[in-house]
Formats: sequence, C-alpha cells, structure tokens
Amino acid sequence: MTRWWSRLRPDNFTLALLGTVLLASLLPMTGPAALVLDDVTNVAIGLLFFLHGARLPREAVIGGLLHWRLHLLILACTFVLFPLLGLLFHPLSGWLLTPELYLGVLFLCTLPSTVQSSIAFTSMARGNVPAAVCSASLSSILGVFLTPLLLTALAGTQGGIHNPLQAIGGIMLQLLVPFVAGHLLRPWIAGWVERQRGLLRYTDQATILLVVYSAFGAAVTEGLWSKTPLISLAAVAVVAAVLLGIAMPLITLAARKLHFSREDEIAIVFCGSKKSLATGIPIAKVLFAGGSLGAIVLPVMIYHQIQLIVCGIIAQRYAKEAR
Repeated sequence: MTRWWSRLRPDNFTLALLGTVLLASLLPMTGPAALVLDDVTNVAIGLLFFLHGARLPREAVIGGLLHWRLHLLILACTFVLFPLLGLLFHPLSGWLLTPELYLGVLFLCTLPSTVQSSIAFTSMARGNVPAAVCSASLSSILGVFLTPLLLTALAGTQGGIHNPLQAIGGIMLQLLVPFVAGHLLRPWIAGWVERQRGLLRYTDQATILLVVYSAFGAAVTEGLWSKTPLISLAAVAVVAAVLLGIAMPLITLAARKLHFSREDEIAIVFCGSKKSLATGIPIAKVLFAGGSLGAIVLPVMIYHQIQLIVCGIIAQRYAKEAR
C-alpha cells in the first residue's frame, strides 16, 4: 500500500501548483497590481527560456539530428496524433465540457513535448538520452510555430486566435528570441549554468507558479469557478487520462512496428507522449487574454500530473527489463 501511494502521491511541484490555484482563487490580484504582475511574469518567462537555451548542449543537437527517423516519428506523435485524438472529444464540448475547457483540451493536444521530464524518464528507463535531448528541444522550438497554427485549424475563430501569424510573432519575441540568445551565449555562460542547475530548476518552477497565479487570478475575477460545473472539472481529468491511455500504447506500437531499438523506443514513448507545462503556460499567456486563460490551462495542468505518474511507473518497468 505504501509503495503504491509513493507512486501516486503528487510531487512537491504539483502540490505547489494546487496551492497556487487555491491562493489565486482566494486572493486574486486586480487593478494596477495585476498589471504589474503581468509585466513581471513576462520578464520571468523571457529569463526562463534564455536559461533553457543556455542549457542545451550543441553537441547533443548535432548528434541527435542524425537520427531523423526517430525525430520524425516523435514529431508526428506530438503534432499529428494528439491533435487528431483531441478532435475525438468534440462531442463532449457544451455537454460535459464547457467550451473553454474543450478549447483547453485542444490546446493541450497541440503543445510540444516537455524537455526536462522527457529526458529524465528516458534516462531512468535506460533509453537513448542524446536523442531525447535533441527531439524534445526540437519539439519545443517547433511548438512556437505549430501550436498556434494547429489550434487555429482545430478550433477556428472559437480558439480566439484571429491572426495566427501575429500570435507566432508574439510567441517568438517572448520565447524563441530569449532561447536563441541563451544558446548563442552558451560558450561563455554554460559553466555557470551547469553549476547552478539545482537552483535554476526552482527558478523554472517559480516562473510557472507565477504565471499560473496570474492566469487563475484573472480567471477567478471573471467567474471561473461559478461558470464551471464540478462535473466538467471531473470530465477534464477523465479526458486527460483517456488521452494518455490511448496515445502511449499507439506510440509504443508504432515504434515496434518500425523496428526501432529498445533504447530508441524508450525515447519515442516518453518524448512522443509528453506535453510541456513549462512551454504551454507561457504560450497560452500570449495566445489567450482575459478570464478564459485559467480554464484553458487547466487541462494542461491535470495532464501534467497524470503523465508524471504513468511515465514514472513505465520508466521503472523499462529499467527492470534492462537488468
């Protein structure tokens, strides 16, 4: 019993996310303070992606790019399979899911793969770590362009993105430009970044918590909880679980049918099934404005916790098989 609880118990960051949502629900910022907070979060997001760029080893990118079949499959899972699966839940929109929550599900399905946890789980399972580094990083960069375009194609004007090219420009300015700047400065700051890796991990998490507080504060002010039935919140959790439950077996089957090695299969399964909270929330902040932002990022937050639990269990199984 204790062993299963240790697997299912939310990690500290997830508990912090829940505490942040609770704080934003009870004490949301409004007026001039909210505007100042918005500016602070924009600066924090830029710093976050600057540091992500500085951490990415160029050798890993060059070496990983040679494994093009693996990267194509992962990108197909991330930006083709998931959006198609998201459309399967359309009948729930306006019934079990509010329109904002369904838009959040579609947004979740168009997001790039997460970087840090994909690499961590691939390493834990004894998979191809260099390929995971390259593929997850490439996915994050492409997500700047593909997420707005895919969401526009899936949701149309209901997605609130009336000018996808303008949205891409905004995301590039806030996310991609700092990322590239950090990577270009890597020869000079890489040593410091590596020495501060533990501290910078908390900087990442603090930035996400700051954006979540800002988003949910605005959403609560606009009546998020009064407009969202409890059954819709429960339905979002079920949809997130079903989404991962369908995607992971399909991705595993595809990797085996295409005769990838065991190490490559591990990288494909973890990079192809993960969705980035760290990238998703900043992108959502650029794409969406007003009180709907809190409801839209809610599916991403729920999926984040589910994927951590499931991927942790699967990574342990892969590691045992390798012994």
